[in-house]
Amino acid sequence: MRAAWISIALVCLASANARADGDASTPDTVHGCVETLPPGAVRPTMTDTFPEKGLSGYASSLVVTIDHGKGERVLANGLELQQASDAAKTLTDQGWVIPNQDGGAAARITIQTMGEHTKTTLELPLLALPKEPGRHQLTLPPMPIAVSRASGDISVLCTHAHAITIDDPIASTDDPKPRTNPAPQNQREEWTSLKNTLEAIGVGVVLGALLLYLVRRWLRRPKAVPPPPPPRPPWELALERLDEVRHAGLLETERFGDYFDRVNDALRAYLGARYGFDGIESTTDEILGRMKDAPLAGVPLPVIAEFLQTCDLVKFANMTPSEDECKDVLGAGERIVRDTIPSPQRIDEPKRLEATS
Repeated sequence: MRAAWISIALVCLASANARADGDASTPDTVHGCVETLPPGAVRPTMTDTFPEKGLSGYASSLVVTIDHGKGERVLANGLELQQASDAAKTLTDQGWVIPNQDGGAAARITIQTMGEHTKTTLELPLLALPKEPGRHQLTLPPMPIAVSRASGDISVLCTHAHAITIDDPIASTDDPKPRTNPAPQNQREEWTSLKNTLEAIGVGVVLGALLLYLVRRWLRRPKAVPPPPPPRPPWELALERLDEVRHAGLLETERFGDYFDRVNDALRAYLGARYGFDGIESTTDEILGRMKDAPLAGVPLPVIAEFLQTCDLVKFANMTPSEDECKDVLGAGERIVRDTIPSPQRIDEPKRLEATS
């Protein structure tokens, strides 16, 4: 387990605890380790080992094993060794340096729970840096280890002092040669500006796509169809058709039968549209039967009957009309249309007739 959260209790902390317990003989500054136990606490069992030999500039590991209660924690507050503390000064004076815990030589702690007891193993690398080259006899001073109890009280245990022989790394090498620098290592750096730019571009692309989708849906929405123009009144259409017959040149070419047929069709279509039935496909009797109850106003029903029967004689009896008869039937048709145009004052006049049984 990495030691990013490993702590070593400072000597000044141990001294403060000792003074808090009322020991007046404790000096204000202690260049060593002072064990403190809360009242009624049982001292945990602790063993520590350290190599007898090492190399200058290389780390040697102090291994501390503590058997303690299940509710107790070793080094609960993380690594708290300050450069200005007495503990740090004592280590520096003895030629020792604690490596940076964010590097590759960080301390490690292992916890094993066995029933009501817990075994905590701390492995703390310490770098030997004698001030002078050559062989040296260094002493690792007692190191304070903090144990936090479940009640919040803190016990401070001290490791043993350890002697170690430190040699230069090339002490056993004949005619040592300088070594080249190690190969460079890749270093990753977070490109914050590029990351923020790419995130902004991604958000912009998503928002742009969403906006485009919404705009296209809005453009494709069903649009209200403008209402069609109101239908033209049937009498306007009938008068136009009759006027077309007048100027069609049928009389000049003596096509009197066609002249009669077109006038007859124009009036039948008008009567059907005006009173709500199919005038072209209806016989004369059917038309007259439907118009018995029609509000004809200015034209009597016998006039319409005479007009239709005259047209039937020409169509079905092969009677050949004269030019004057053609002009007369055209005028009669126009009079019937004009006489059956509804008056603006009679707005309640029904415009459709139900089929009579």
